[in-house]
Amino acid sequence: MTAAAATRDGSGTPVQHWAAPFASRPVDATVTVPGSKSLTNRYLVLAALADGPSRLRAPLHSRDSALMIDALRQLGAAITEVAGDGAFGPDLEVVPLPAAAAEPLTRIDCGLAGTVMRFVPPLAALRNGASVFDGDPHARNRPMGTIIEALKALGVAVSAEDGTAPSSLPFTVEGTGTVRGGHLVIDGSASSQFVSALLLVGARFDEGLHLEHVGKPVPSLDHINMTVAVLRGAGVSVDDSVPNHWVVAPGPIHAFDQQIEQDLSNAGPFLAAALATRGMVRIPNWPAETQQVGDLWRGILARMGASVTLADGVLTVSGGPEIKGGDFADTSELAPTVAALCALATGPSRLSGIAHLRGHETDRLAALVAEINRLGGDAEETSDGLVIRPAPLHGGVVHSYADHRMATAGAILGLAVDGVQVEDIATTAKTMPDFPQLWAGMLAQDAAMAPGPEGRGSGAEH
Repeated sequence: MTAAAATRDGSGTPVQHWAAPFASRPVDATVTVPGSKSLTNRYLVLAALADGPSRLRAPLHSRDSALMIDALRQLGAAITEVAGDGAFGPDLEVVPLPAAAAEPLTRIDCGLAGTVMRFVPPLAALRNGASVFDGDPHARNRPMGTIIEALKALGVAVSAEDGTAPSSLPFTVEGTGTVRGGHLVIDGSASSQFVSALLLVGARFDEGLHLEHVGKPVPSLDHINMTVAVLRGAGVSVDDSVPNHWVVAPGPIHAFDQQIEQDLSNAGPFLAAALATRGMVRIPNWPAETQQVGDLWRGILARMGASVTLADGVLTVSGGPEIKGGDFADTSELAPTVAALCALATGPSRLSGIAHLRGHETDRLAALVAEINRLGGDAEETSDGLVIRPAPLHGGVVHSYADHRMATAGAILGLAVDGVQVEDIATTAKTMPDFPQLWAGMLAQDAAMAPGPEGRGSGAEH
């Protein structure tokens, strides 16, 4: 990592700037990324509730998964690393939570992980004891009211440490060992994770769970579909045939031995490098069928002018002569990468259906506008997304806001704009450990190619 300058984070600790590599030639690389965070943390929760020991093969090892592992250990699960065949770390063996006996107070550090702060409190309600939840400073700004109110509606006591009614972290869940369950109505429009959190534990409620959503549409339905598929794979009956209703039958969650797919969302920045440099990137072991939202890259990048093929499990993306703008709806967690490419496009773009990103690790809509414009771009917020117009870009510091996807968006811009620095690139360890090394490795794979076309320092010239 090249440190060009430094700022300080909220605690006063110096944060180094990373000099984002500028690509002087088209990329030509094969890249494998670590396992899916979304799948790893869902399977960890199910393993903690299963009817026997389970194994996760090639799981993600990152800050978010480490926080989940520690949280489940605090609740009583035994999680052990064992040798596996994965290139990014060991497998995990999980012995589920013990039967509900009285347990002492435990404290759960959620960090900035939405899956931990939302998935684990309903699980803690099945523990016979109190669990205190807190996290990073910005975690206290993330929407949590829906989970808190859902637990209260299920008869679970939730309170702030001063005894008042909380609406965000920190709070305490007073588990009694059982939850009755039954029909529960929530407004899940702020995050699909609220729905997934309750579905993951519903089979262990005495009466199962009939979860009903009312309000604006739930964002990121692909993530809910992933949760349903994971549950069904563990033998749980889930009826989602009626829109906005999910019925989880009470019963056991079967132990499993599961290979974790690589994270297709995290593959996005590497695939984007093909467009930003007019090169080619290959991702092996791309699943033929998957519930991951990252599979949308195949359609999104093709619409932006790339050639996209999937053959024999290898996804190949070749950049075209320009990056095309367009209308992109419901890109969810892919939006920061899409926005970075839109800032390099030759035409205007509109991203819609992503208002919920204001409640992610940071307000991603405001952050993307600020950082694109900081480099000379032309971006503005709408009620539910962004409008990005072509404009010449120049070097400068891209702030990450402790958000891994903001950091990788800066890395993409740096490929095409000389002199870009990314503040706190280490925040990528949230879901992608060693990102700077993987990025450098991608660029180093073909050092013999001729220099690429001139003029890639301006989004308007792409």
